[in-house]
Amino acid sequence: MAYRISVDTGGTFTDIVVLDDAGTLHIGKSLTTPDRIFEGMKGALSVVAADLGISLGTLLAEAAILIYGTTRATNAVVTKRTARTAFLTTRGFRDTLTLKEGGKHGPHDYSYDYPDPYIPRRLSFEITERISAEGEVVIPFDEAQARQVIETLKARRVEAVAVSLLWSIAEPAHELRLGALLDEMMPGVPYTLSHQLVPILREYRRASATAIDASLKPLMQKHLGEMASDLRGAGFTGDLLVSTSVGGCQAVEELIARPIHTLKSGPAMAPVAGRAACAVERLGGNAIVCDTGGTTFDVGLVRDGGLVYTRDAWLGQRWLGDIIGTSTVDVRSIGAGGGSIAWLDAGGLLRVGPQSAGSTPGPACYGRGGDQPTVSDAALFLGYIDPAYFNGGRLALDADAAARVITRLAGEIGRTPDQTAAAIMTIANELMIKAIGEITVNEGLNPRESVIVAGGGAAGFNIMPIAQELGCATVVLPRLASALSACGMQYSAIVFEATRSRFTDSTGFDIAGVNRALEEIEAELAAFRRGLQGADGAEASVELVVEARYRAQVWELDTRLPVNRITAADVAGLAEAFHQAHERVYAVRDEGSPVEFVNWKGRMSISLFAPPPPPDVVATPHKPEPATHRPCYFTETGRAPTPIYRGATLQPGAQIAGPAIIEEPTTTIVVYPGLSAELSAAGNYILHCA
Repeated sequence: MAYRISVDTGGTFTDIVVLDDAGTLHIGKSLTTPDRIFEGMKGALSVVAADLGISLGTLLAEAAILIYGTTRATNAVVTKRTARTAFLTTRGFRDTLTLKEGGKHGPHDYSYDYPDPYIPRRLSFEITERISAEGEVVIPFDEAQARQVIETLKARRVEAVAVSLLWSIAEPAHELRLGALLDEMMPGVPYTLSHQLVPILREYRRASATAIDASLKPLMQKHLGEMASDLRGAGFTGDLLVSTSVGGCQAVEELIARPIHTLKSGPAMAPVAGRAACAVERLGGNAIVCDTGGTTFDVGLVRDGGLVYTRDAWLGQRWLGDIIGTSTVDVRSIGAGGGSIAWLDAGGLLRVGPQSAGSTPGPACYGRGGDQPTVSDAALFLGYIDPAYFNGGRLALDADAAARVITRLAGEIGRTPDQTAAAIMTIANELMIKAIGEITVNEGLNPRESVIVAGGGAAGFNIMPIAQELGCATVVLPRLASALSACGMQYSAIVFEATRSRFTDSTGFDIAGVNRALEEIEAELAAFRRGLQGADGAEASVELVVEARYRAQVWELDTRLPVNRITAADVAGLAEAFHQAHERVYAVRDEGSPVEFVNWKGRMSISLFAPPPPPDVVATPHKPEPATHRPCYFTETGRAPTPIYRGATLQPGAQIAGPAIIEEPTTTIVVYPGLSAELSAAGNYILHCA
């Protein structure tokens, strides 16, 4: 038997999903162990092995593929725990990382300081050289001066080097020579060359991506190497893949070479799972995908059956954080998960997050030393969680500890404990609604025109009032919702992206230059396909995209190419494709303005496993009997006995009216008063919120 394992390690929980030969998915959850990630993985794998009736060693020995997703890289960047990295750039551009892109939320708000650059200025160095935008050498490469700089890097014990020369995307000779000098003078020290990682216009974005990638190399080489070694030592002999920020997966060696693609690798998989859930329920190709974990709330989109990508993803707050610079699945994250801490600000107002209790010590109810009230403590106090059945009974919760921290907070704000716990849930709801609005309303999308796919262990606590507030009538909550990202890895393809920069516009289109760029992109994709192991016979597809804008606009929109090569007759069609994309996002088209085409991209997807087809049976509607009743508090009804249903006993077609609680081993669904839920023929919960 060949198992397929996917792993998603978050800040609080490690999720495992195992696919068996019968096409059944099995889930395991365990607290994350940051010091040695395999310990948490082993705990979750043991849960699945026990369910399958086999040993952990047998499960690993018979697994053909393991796909790993992690927040390790993201957390390292956000907490500034990356390697000591130097930044080398063209003379005169030392402050590229300092100046960023010059934006600011609230131009007259002076309550916070200007952000520090990703790499300190004392570790930023100028290299005497200059190449023009046309690829011509303006100032020759000064090798003697470059050697002096590298000697300085050695003296300052630099652990990684980011090289981003100004016009290396037009002619990379100087960057390549600098790389050769680093190999000669600092052997073993990892470095990143910008023209190889992300050959795009906009020097800050290219420099930022290069700096982030280089700074992650020592950390991720160690992290991925340790994980691979531990897995092999435990008996795993199959293919080891790592999920990426573009919603696919690649061999672990590829990600060690380009670790920037592990940023948001876990959250990027949630839209993949959301797309599969919409397809199996025949609910169309548009979805808002929400993943509520213990630490963060992540939201992404599925549009017309495809994932939505962006080059405008920031780690941290926009302008204040650091831009990733590479193409990623568009996923926005806020600190509002089950472990988010409730606290009072200086004005005495109740806040929730972004601080999280994480897995250590965790919420107070975990009984691991946490003494701050969290969303999970509030849900337990309100009666939404059975303390003896959390994570299928594998983690008993301390209801008295939750009551103690909620009651203490209630005394501070002058409310009853019930009102305080409900207020925590409401504030968390508002934060999540705002995050959804930023990726939908702010981008010209109406949430009412989409379904919501909800996942994460804490999703069921409050997704129904969130959907109701947004005007979304339908929510799909899969039975394996608590491991939504890990499920997405099961359905993900191996994805590789190649990029070339070739600026032109619709009035004087550079047909030869663009086609040359497209040929280089397709050659790079073909080389990747030839070198891929373990995917013989798998279906591969290629999508070509250009980042385009109207003249004088600042930002670009992704526009699909209608053809693989451009002729004079195709230019008008390509411009029309951009007009349509612009109209869809901004409800405006300006056919009188020339269209500028900036960066050209090719994205190859190689499918390894297809999601299950929609069921061909119709579930018979029926009203099941509750397993028990438990006092629960709702703002509309107060605290009253509430029907409790165990998901394991429900059959397709079950219809449940609120108020009610549905308990699955790894998630809890709160059906609020006046709303309802049903179990579909495919085994997903359909929540009716209108």
